Amino acid sequence: MFEFIQEKLNKALASLSGKGVLTETDVDTALRELRLGLLEADVALPAVKQLLGAVREKAVGEAVLRGVNPGQQVVKIVYDEVVAMLGAPAELNLNAAPPAVLLLCGLQGGGKTTTAGKLAKWLKEKHSKSVVMASLDVYRPAAIQQLAVLAERVGVPVLQSESTHVPERTTQALAFAKSHSADVLILDTAGRTDIDEALLAELKAVHATAKPVATLLVADGQTGQVAAQVAKTFNETVPLTGLVLTRMDGDARGGAALSMRVVSGKPILFLGMGEKLEALDVFRPEGIAGRILGQGDVVALVQKVQAAVAEDDTAKIEQKILKGGMLDFNDLLKQLKMMQRMGGMSGLLDLLPGMGALKAKVGEEKLAEKLNDKVIKRQQAIVLSMTIAERKKPDLLNGKRRLRIARGAGVEVSEVNKLVKMLEGLNQMAKLMKGGNLSALKAMFTGR
Repeated sequence: MFEFIQEKLNKALASLSGKGVLTETDVDTALRELRLGLLEADVALPAVKQLLGAVREKAVGEAVLRGVNPGQQVVKIVYDEVVAMLGAPAELNLNAAPPAVLLLCGLQGGGKTTTAGKLAKWLKEKHSKSVVMASLDVYRPAAIQQLAVLAERVGVPVLQSESTHVPERTTQALAFAKSHSADVLILDTAGRTDIDEALLAELKAVHATAKPVATLLVADGQTGQVAAQVAKTFNETVPLTGLVLTRMDGDARGGAALSMRVVSGKPILFLGMGEKLEALDVFRPEGIAGRILGQGDVVALVQKVQAAVAEDDTAKIEQKILKGGMLDFNDLLKQLKMMQRMGGMSGLLDLLPGMGALKAKVGEEKLAEKLNDKVIKRQQAIVLSMTIAERKKPDLLNGKRRLRIARGAGVEVSEVNKLVKMLEGLNQMAKLMKGGNLSALKAMFTGR
């Protein structure tokens, strides 16, 4: 995520690094490059002007031009101004007499229905809210069924109605939520491939009937500054509460996040980070600014690890090490599954500081190959091809057994050997840390 804009920003600011003293000419040259980079990254012109104006005002000050490390100071200024431009974190405010109505709107294909499912899961599991959902999209084939499938997966009720009349379905949804004593009703509205009068008129009517406490515009984060104009138009139709940017795990140029906030004036509340129902991140401007400038997002990384860790598994591993026991392939399998729950290596790379520089040095394709999420799946397949006895007693794995396991997993014997070596390395570390720094090993397994 944000690789494109990160590359452009870092290239523009590289000319300032290493200089003992900066001149206004140095700053202006860097800002010209920065301007071109932002525009190439599909950032809307108003956002570009706002950011560069604020950066220049502070960067040409006496303290920066003659500072100890002026180049780094300018980078810090850019970071601070990106954070300021993205706005302070905002929360989804559902303080209303139940059911609090949450209305999702946007263009077709922006991810509204999937976001409805994600929000239902987030409200239910993170905030202990009773949630019901209803689809008002009577135009898109299977839209109502898609929401029903997501509702079943999340475990929340969904409106079942044969009506194809949107106002009637809206009224039915409100009655349905009240009959279930729901805290929150999520309404998934219809979209169009383009903004048209019919879409906006229908949305306005739904808003008037439902009286939502929160209206969220769901937009594809890969559409760049086009999304900013979409946000402006929707906000002029109904009072938007906030924004949700979807598909932010893909090759987003970065323009949408910066543009939509400035052009619409509305806060970004959530980021959709994949198709899975748990792939919804609460928006943090510091985290996005850090990723844009290649500084990572350690807070989000820790949160991902903690959310994926099973406390009982961690406790069992700790006790095993304390008692002098050896880790086996069952323990290793638990850690591989934990990696999958966190989205695999590809889901964590953007959160690590310095990944932009590493990608540039090693090459993104080579790095992806080395940290391919398929490797984790292959490693799991190897363990699952072992017998129960072999998983518990790795010493049983002679050459004949390793060949059988490799065939069962569909891999080369060398991959089985590498996994055995990995487990041996973990046990060596456990031995070294058993008497002293056990907390370091625990951190390796749990992130805590």
